[in-house]
Amino acid sequence: ILETLDFSPSCPEGARKGLGVKNMRCLLLFLAMMNISLAALAQDAVKEMSVAANSFLAALTPEQKTKTTFDFADAERQNWNFVPLARKGITFKELTPEQRLLAHALLSSGLSTRAYGKTVSIMSLDQILHELENKSARRDPEMYYISVFGKPDVKADAPPWGWRVEGHHISLNFTTVKGLFHSSTPSFLGSNPGEVRTGARAGLRVLSREEDLGFELVNSLSEAQRKVAVIMEKAPAEIINVPGRNDWTKAEGLPQGEMTEAQKAILVKLIREYIDRVRPELAAADWSKIEKAGLDKIYFAWAGAREPGIGHYYRVQGPTFVLELDNTQNGANHVHALWRDTERDFGKDLLKEHYEHGHHAK
Repeated sequence: ILETLDFSPSCPEGARKGLGVKNMRCLLLFLAMMNISLAALAQDAVKEMSVAANSFLAALTPEQKTKTTFDFADAERQNWNFVPLARKGITFKELTPEQRLLAHALLSSGLSTRAYGKTVSIMSLDQILHELENKSARRDPEMYYISVFGKPDVKADAPPWGWRVEGHHISLNFTTVKGLFHSSTPSFLGSNPGEVRTGARAGLRVLSREEDLGFELVNSLSEAQRKVAVIMEKAPAEIINVPGRNDWTKAEGLPQGEMTEAQKAILVKLIREYIDRVRPELAAADWSKIEKAGLDKIYFAWAGAREPGIGHYYRVQGPTFVLELDNTQNGANHVHALWRDTERDFGKDLLKEHYEHGHHAK
């Protein structure tokens, strides 16, 4: 159907009008089937996460399991951060080799292949910091915590559950309700150093795409567009929508509707770089939500320098989400990249609906 029906601007107007009712019905049926397939794929992803979580928990000792699991309603679930501090949960350091592999299976069950690679690379950077900071005990690539909230289950009447992997420069949070995927935010990845400049891994930039696409977009703007997009001459010292803040920043800067087609395409790539942290079938649901809210309602804001090596910041914000990147610390070689869903962080809106219908977390 997609090969025979062309709705692109290059398709002649007469050809579009001549498709006929039968072909139009086929197209609508095909699109409906695609939506059903995407929903089914997303549900399969939740099943895989549930299996991975239960396999991991089954391999733990009773003492380890007690340390790892929490009630879904426990306040710890929303106690997220990305700095190197002690957390609740169990660390990779405390696991046996077998348990550690199962922990990685859980981590990869929610992430795209590329994001899983970024995540473990970020963990490895703590070893580089350990050496750079005279073997500081604060830097340990195994001090990343796994927590499971509620009981992993995929049944339609199952209570909500979720899981988190968190530590220095990583906070990945997943929430399911009634056996369905609902949220993978807050989602934070950071990189220190932003670029490894010495040693065998010199040249490594774990979050290169997030940073380079921002530079590409701001440097494509005309002088008139930049006057609108640049909200501060100096970059803020940190991302703004930090843990504990829920009074969201306002959308400001250059609206998508005032961009050229080429600039809009860069903007889409930039947004997708963040939402594609999760596996494709889950990212499809997030992208659909962003599109439905209106791409023309998305704003791009910039602060600071428009070249590497000097502090810079950007924010992309729409009706339902906010993305931020800040690189100001350590001589602008320390990247923080955040994605938050302003409606669904920790599954908040859908959990409210769940509880209003008389279901309660156990």
